[in-house]
Amino acid sequence: MTRAHFSDSYLLDPRHPVTVNVIGAGGTGSQVVTSLARMDTALRKLGHPGLFVRVYDPDTVGESNIGRQLFSEADLGLNKAQCLVTRINRFFGNDWAAVPERYPEPEDNRFANLFITCTDSKSSRLQLSKLLEAHRPGNGYTDYSTPLYWCDFGNAQKTGQGIMGTIRRNVKQPESKKFETVQRLPFVTEYVKGYARIREEESGPSCSLAEALGKQDLFVNSTLAHLGCSLLWKMFREGVVFCHGFYMNLDTMRVNPIAV
Repeated sequence: MTRAHFSDSYLLDPRHPVTVNVIGAGGTGSQVVTSLARMDTALRKLGHPGLFVRVYDPDTVGESNIGRQLFSEADLGLNKAQCLVTRINRFFGNDWAAVPERYPEPEDNRFANLFITCTDSKSSRLQLSKLLEAHRPGNGYTDYSTPLYWCDFGNAQKTGQGIMGTIRRNVKQPESKKFETVQRLPFVTEYVKGYARIREEESGPSCSLAEALGKQDLFVNSTLAHLGCSLLWKMFREGVVFCHGFYMNLDTMRVNPIAV
């Protein structure tokens, strides 16, 4: 019997715009936030309240970001989150928020329905995992501050993965004779065995686009973002998914799903 995960009902029929915390506005994050703006527009046209997004990033735009990330020379020296959100708000007429700092800060309690991480820091994922574990909601009342899902993006030069996990202890599933329903999806820190023991390689910022392309291929971030946002779109539009993540390889041009 095929395993399936039915989306938390709040995503399909919320009372407010679904809240999203995007952590990281660089190579992948800038692509993800732009895709979320398109998704928000489409959801509203379908009668859904849409999305409210906060973008967290303490970094500023540098020379090496131009071309590989969604920034131009006019953005040099500006905070990435503020620059990106200001542009999207002007283009789409939204009122999304930019937070020019890391998440989570010790005093930060700005929770959201969806968390999306687009960072290259293992320690930040472990910190977020610990925070979300301590705030797992049950199946009671749900509003714009109830954490439901965590989607993590990570990549190397030409490979990457996206993994969707449930924050709610168990997402209530409908009775089904056709599918074996799955209530809980693991975090990336749970899915990857020994995640806490993985070495964190800090290569430092690149000084030029040519140097940056030696670390991450030109289209690895946009491909990763589009695949992950397509999975998220299915959760909103179709209400059911049969995979909760994927692995991609630009050398072999293959995408392998991670079944629920």
